[in-house]
Amino acid sequence: MKKTFLLSIVALLAYLLSGCTQKVNVRALEPAQVDRVASTKKIAVSDFKNDAFGLSSKIEVKLSNVKIDNKKYFTMVSRKDFKKIIQEQRFQNSGLIDPKTAVNIGELVGAQAIISGDVGRASMQDTYFYEPRVRCADKKCKKFEYYNVRCKKRLIGLSAELRIVDVTKGDIIYAQTMNPHSVYKHCVDDSRVLPSKEIVAQQLANTIANSFVYKLTPHYRTFQVSLLEEPDLDYTDAQEKLLKVSLEYIKQGRYDKAENFLIQLIDATDSQSYLPFYNLGVIAEARGKYDEAKEYYAQADNLMVEPVQEINEAVQRIQTLIEKRKHTREQLSR
Repeated sequence: MKKTFLLSIVALLAYLLSGCTQKVNVRALEPAQVDRVASTKKIAVSDFKNDAFGLSSKIEVKLSNVKIDNKKYFTMVSRKDFKKIIQEQRFQNSGLIDPKTAVNIGELVGAQAIISGDVGRASMQDTYFYEPRVRCADKKCKKFEYYNVRCKKRLIGLSAELRIVDVTKGDIIYAQTMNPHSVYKHCVDDSRVLPSKEIVAQQLANTIANSFVYKLTPHYRTFQVSLLEEPDLDYTDAQEKLLKVSLEYIKQGRYDKAENFLIQLIDATDSQSYLPFYNLGVIAEARGKYDEAKEYYAQADNLMVEPVQEINEAVQRIQTLIEKRKHTREQLSR
């Protein structure tokens, strides 16, 4: 029993200590999930069928606002021009535009792709249940009594079928059916008010638009990378001071100063310690210098005798980041 208790304490301490490890934020640009859209950046958004919540307008606005490094990613065809062509040519716009019709419309408005859609009706379902409560049974609260209160759960959903058609090739680039929903709860003893179907449906339309546009565009992802803080060799006092100072400068965002001290630490340990190589790799990764980071991680990996999780993860992660950056640059250059 005592042994089990001690092991639990040790595990808890290890967990708490791991949570205190100093980390560095890395902001990485990743490619759009739908690769073909990068070749059809001049886009028109048609009026969606049954679009009571303005989903088509939401998607159009979000696409027009997409910027990568302060440069607009998409060129949007004017909705007025699109509607004018539809009316003049007497095309039937019943929601989801078929590829053949999209080719004709696209050529007239100068679009490379057309986004169309069909929005379902917002759904709402209320169900009732009871939740337990407890209260004092006397003035001095020495006794308690249990009781139930009536509650209501409200489930609101919205569905939409979306499609992107390549005007040049006359085929569907991407199609998706989306049906997000939100759940709310209200009990008779709380002050919460259940939202209306219309209000939530507007929020869900925003959710659909955000998710759809996200898949079409390159985007930045931010994550954290742990630094190594415990020497892998028997550091002298002077070497430990170099490590401590470098970590402090990293914490302050002074990567240039931190690099100087880590390089000094490499020299002071005769290039036998993997820790400074790894931490230099983290700094390079945070700066977006992936090739430099890869070299530092490789040097740390070569010095590693027993497996170190942070180094193993870094070697794999940096290669993935390099491949994704190459893919993203290809999308941006089309």
